[in-house]
Order: sequence, then structure tokens, then C-alpha cells
Amino acid sequence: MRTADSLWNRVRRARVVSTCLAAGALMLMTGHAAVAADTKIPVVAAENFYGDVVHQLGGDYVSVTSILSNPDQDPHLFEASPKTARALQNASLVVYNGADYDPWMAKLLAASKNGKRTTIVAADLTGRKSGDNPHLWYAPSTMPAVARAVSAALIAADPSHKSAYDANLATFLDSLKPLDTKVAALHASYAHAPVTATEPVFGYMSDAIGLDMRNQRFQLAAMNDTEASASDIAAFERDLREKRVRVLIYNSQATEALTKRMLKLAQQSNVPTVSVTETQPAGKTFQQWMLSQLDDLGAALAKSGAADKAKGTTQ
Repeated sequence: MRTADSLWNRVRRARVVSTCLAAGALMLMTGHAAVAADTKIPVVAAENFYGDVVHQLGGDYVSVTSILSNPDQDPHLFEASPKTARALQNASLVVYNGADYDPWMAKLLAASKNGKRTTIVAADLTGRKSGDNPHLWYAPSTMPAVARAVSAALIAADPSHKSAYDANLATFLDSLKPLDTKVAALHASYAHAPVTATEPVFGYMSDAIGLDMRNQRFQLAAMNDTEASASDIAAFERDLREKRVRVLIYNSQATEALTKRMLKLAQQSNVPTVSVTETQPAGKTFQQWMLSQLDDLGAALAKSGAADKAKGTTQ
């Protein structure tokens, strides 16, 4: 099991120490500057999918800054900067993931004291902690909880627009229903289907669908930036080579050498692959992003099922 003091977290803590100190010094020099003279609530989201949800809920009454927003960047390699610190200093509302996914946020918030700032941590809302799979936004229950907390915070900060925030929350929650419907349909068709993944990014959604996720020790090693054991690598390769899995799910933002090796083997073995990401792609809402990945998974599972049937009829 992954520990809170994994190599990945130790490396990331080392990377942010110097930048956090620099950011703290910058904040002392600039002081607690007032928010720009407009009526919008300044919000900082550590990850852009939380930022998107805040924007959907706040509309024209919020100004949202998302820190992790580049779909081509490996989020694990992010380094905090003085610009990040300034954004947090001026924020009335901060939303981040927690569960050791973005530990630099806690450091920067501690260096930027602001008694009027509201902080929402998805891990706290969902009962997740250090050592759990940190990719919480793939759990269908996470965003409704985050949305309700954000809406309450916006109303507290701006009660004059309560009716708008209430309406936006209702619209947002209703917009998640197609995702729930898709998950239920996939569960009905593919519960217990064996699949594998290079990292546990999709883990909570996989659980909701009822997939039989294999090679989880390999996935944890990849996530924590540690070496997978020879036996775990061999088991992963055997699953692909012998087509013991229906689909390979891979994190396209963290394609290390071993990930590329497994992708190549999957292609050679005619095992369908599905790309998932840790950052919301540009031009898509959270709902569109999730639904497109579920559609891709459904197509891959259907393809592998059709191939198995065709193979059976020719034998």
C-alpha cells in the first residue's frame, strides 16, 4: 500500500520547500493587498476541474484561477511559484484536492494567513486521507459534494446573489445525471470484466462500474515514482500478452518508459487501450471530459468483446 511518506511525496516536498520559502517572503513584502476593485469573488482552484465546477456554480460573480491547467503537463512534476502564492493571498475561496495529491497547497496556505479565506478540500468532504488513492474527482460522489460546499461558500460570501447560486447548483447537479446513467449502463454490461491500468488514475470510476482491476501493485509503484517489482512487471506483461484483460487504461500525461512499453505490448496483443488524464482538457467542461472518457471505455470494452466472440466462432 502507498504510504504518506512515499518516495513520490518526499521528492515533491523537496521540490516545493525552496519555492514555498520564496513565496512566503514575497507575501511578507507585498502584505495582504486588497482584491481588485470589482464585484467578483476571487477563487483559486488547485486543479482546473475544480476551477471549472466553481465557474459553473458562480458564473459571472466569480473570478477563477486554476493552478494546474495544462493537459500536457505531468501534475506530479508541478512546482509552486510566487505567482501561485500571490493568487492564493488574494483569494476569498480556495478549492483543492488533498489526500497528498497537492501537498504544496497546504504549505502555501500556511504561509499566507488570511482569516477571511474559505478553504474547501475534496478529501475532507469525501472522507479520504493520506494513503488513499488521491484521484478523487473520478469518484462519482466527489463533485456533488464539492459543488454543494462551493455553493454554500459563495452564498456566504455574496448572499445578495443566493438565488443565482442556488439555481446554478441545481443545474450542475442535474448535468451530472448523464454521467450516472452512463456508469450504470457500463456496470450492467461489463461488471467484473478484467481490465488493467498503468496508474490508479481511473480507480474510483473503475470501482463504480464494477470492473475487475488487475495489477494494482504495479499501478501504485508507477504513481509513487518507485520501481515496480520484476514479478509485478511480468504479471502485467502476461496479462497483456495472453489477453487476460479486456482493456488497458493509461495515464497519457505520465508516459514513462515502462508505460510506453506496456502500451506497445497491448497494441501488439490487440488489447484495446483507453487514455485518461489527470487534468481537464481545454475546451471541455468537467461533465464533457468525464463522459468522453466513459464513452471511450465503453467502445474499447465493446471492441474487445466483439473480438472475443469472433475468435470463438472461428475455433
